[in-house]
Amino acid sequence: MATPKNQSVLKAFAVLKCFRDRDEWLTSSELSRRARLPEASGYRLLQTLEQIGAVVRGPRGRYRPGMLLVSLSRNVAIGDLLREASLDLITEVAQRLDLTVHIGLLEGGMVTYIAKVCTPTSLSPHTRPGAQLEAYCSGLGKVLLAALPLEELDAIILDGDLVALTPHTITSRMQLRMELDRVRKCGYALDNCEIRPDMRCLAVPIHDSEGRTIASMSATDHAERMTEDRQGEVRGALIAAVRLLECRVFPPDPDLGRIRRRGPAPTELIMLG
Repeated sequence: MATPKNQSVLKAFAVLKCFRDRDEWLTSSELSRRARLPEASGYRLLQTLEQIGAVVRGPRGRYRPGMLLVSLSRNVAIGDLLREASLDLITEVAQRLDLTVHIGLLEGGMVTYIAKVCTPTSLSPHTRPGAQLEAYCSGLGKVLLAALPLEELDAIILDGDLVALTPHTITSRMQLRMELDRVRKCGYALDNCEIRPDMRCLAVPIHDSEGRTIASMSATDHAERMTEDRQGEVRGALIAAVRLLECRVFPPDPDLGRIRRRGPAPTELIMLG
């Protein structure tokens, strides 16, 4: 028998999720309308949320998120959360396709590895959780760079030279921008022998509930094995794993029944077996 849902909790979080901007102040009526609640119910919820510090009431009776949410967020380390939630998923992909699978975050303009799973026979780079690598030449990094606002992207790619690690490394900023445009349109990135001449790596984004890219997941293989046909299979397996991970970390909105995403929907989805 399914556990009954606490409707008051669901409604309270529906109200909290209605804030869309850090500087936004909203009236009780506006929040109730966004949360699809009767005004009286929304007002009562806001009074309770104000008492516990989840919202703050400001000028002219308008509300904004309170310090309770800030203090709770300090207890969440997104890297640890993604690593623990993804371990069985990336292990399944690595073992089924005989690949090395990574998850990475963008920190200080560099990619930080937060998870790695390989098999005894897969090509395993000298990487480990906590280590960093340049973003411009890696599949993980290209996905993360492509999601940045233009000013943040410029600050990273204009800071220092794009060093050639192999003859295939992109060292032209113009060419890199073109490559990142392709990543945005296609929804995945490829390290085409740019870090090592014997290695190809394909990466896809991991989104939060609002469709923002917060991390990326990649699969690494020997260059000769990562043919175009295999790339399609690998991409589908990664997308399937990412979808399951996103649903674990960011459960679908009960009203919408899905996670909101930005960008084009993937055309291939190979479900995990």
